[in-house]
Amino acid sequence: MEEFDLEKYLSNGVQNIVKGAIRATLKDPKESIFIARYAEYSRIAAKMRHEAALTGENIPPFLIASITSSCNLHCAGCYSRAINSCTDSAATDQLTASEWSKIFLEAVSMGVSFILLAGGEPLIRKDVIQAAGNIPQILFPIFTNGTLIDKEYLALFDTHRNLIPVFSIEGHRSTTDERRGEGIFDQVKSKMKKMKGMHLAFGASITVTTENLEEVTSESFISDLHIAGAKVVFFIEFVSTSEDTTHLAFNDKDRQIMEQRLQELRANIPDMIFVSFPGDEKTSGGCLAAGRGFFHINSHGGAEPCPFSPYSDINVRDTSLREALNCDLFRKLREGELLTEEHSGGCVLFERNDEVEALLQKG
Repeated sequence: MEEFDLEKYLSNGVQNIVKGAIRATLKDPKESIFIARYAEYSRIAAKMRHEAALTGENIPPFLIASITSSCNLHCAGCYSRAINSCTDSAATDQLTASEWSKIFLEAVSMGVSFILLAGGEPLIRKDVIQAAGNIPQILFPIFTNGTLIDKEYLALFDTHRNLIPVFSIEGHRSTTDERRGEGIFDQVKSKMKKMKGMHLAFGASITVTTENLEEVTSESFISDLHIAGAKVVFFIEFVSTSEDTTHLAFNDKDRQIMEQRLQELRANIPDMIFVSFPGDEKTSGGCLAAGRGFFHINSHGGAEPCPFSPYSDINVRDTSLREALNCDLFRKLREGELLTEEHSGGCVLFERNDEVEALLQKG
């Protein structure tokens, strides 16, 4: 199979969305101005990463930032709650907005183009979201359950077009409400409708299980999202953390079905972006964690290979982002075979956490 270039696909996809948005929103000058400026920022960042590569330094185009460990929902099977990285209580010892702003600005100086804001529920941290909005060189997809979006947030998204809410949804109404709580589906669709009416970009994030795979990749479901105005869809494979949920995790056959549906969606709906995690990694030359394509910063500042491999030997509070990228743990993972060796397509670091722990203990 031909290797899939995820970075190129996303860059081209953003350009396709940009072109469509220009045609559709000529009456919205703020959108057109942002689009033109971000296209230039993206070219500059790509050049910086290319120049760094010539000197032997790999700068990932993506960063995942979990800006809070608090959440206002209790979704069934939540990975973050299962590993105790998400709580109901007020989060303590979290990075401040100014600390996050410093990280975002350093990311700009390195050539990072996308920072995915996650949590917990990231919209709990309006101070951090506002700080991100003030850095137009980076596109910030915000992975949110959508329940906290109000008039103030809509105004913020209207002013800062680099903030792109990505609504968590599990399928149609019954499937979504079963996992996220009664009435959540209608809340999400209502917020989507408001954003579409304001010509604001947004996306959807779907945790895919063996039970909803057929539903969320169906023509009817994707068509509904398309009509609603979603511009990007993230398919995230369910990760089981207990024996009673192992039946929801993909096997090889499920991954093959997912891969085939993804190819069809990309071919048939070019004005939407479709990303599969970790599926796209399998066809992109191996796991992209630990700085090969992205890395994760948790809400306390720990630099981790990815959200599903919560191990860290360095904290960005004590060092620079560039130094964190080149920490011992990341370097060992990139220089070893764990990230690039052939695997079935699941999350290799989660499946082999014992080996990551062993690297960490070696010091």
